[in-house]
Amino acid sequence: MLERVQRWDHQLFVWCNQSISSPIFDRLFGGITHLGGAISTIASALLIAWLAYETWDVSAYQSAIALLISHIIVVLIKKGVRRNRPFRALEQVKVGNFPLKDYSFPSGHTSAIFAVITPVMFLVSPLYTCLLLALAALVGLSRIYWGYHYPTDCLAGGAIGFGTGWLVVYLMSAVGIS
Repeated sequence: MLERVQRWDHQLFVWCNQSISSPIFDRLFGGITHLGGAISTIASALLIAWLAYETWDVSAYQSAIALLISHIIVVLIKKGVRRNRPFRALEQVKVGNFPLKDYSFPSGHTSAIFAVITPVMFLVSPLYTCLLLALAALVGLSRIYWGYHYPTDCLAGGAIGFGTGWLVVYLMSAVGIS
């Protein structure tokens, strides 16, 4: 089973990183990938808190708390698993402008964007929820496209971010902060 997952992971990585490569995707994913970065995710949580109406205040704090907790989880897992990034482990990998030095599993960018959007999803319509999920999924795809992560890195990062965001919303609601 593990061999099958690894084969799928490798094949999907090669498809995303090499087969769909194009100047249009270079531009699109060049911008989208940064939406999961520290500056964008922290700024998003702070802007929601600063500019939002009262009902959004709690969501902004939930996003910030989820972002912090998911970051800690990602760092701990990266140090324990120590999976090399694809551009270090494979040949002919298309890599972005900023090759990273830390480990690959799980994706911190994907975790961060999911941690920030999950509390917001509880406040918006289903259409906006779908748009937020699509945007977060594109961040994960961009990380694969640029050779920074395998698909399983992004799936794990998304699960950590979503799970952390959901847990923060649930716990804060349970204690009456909502």
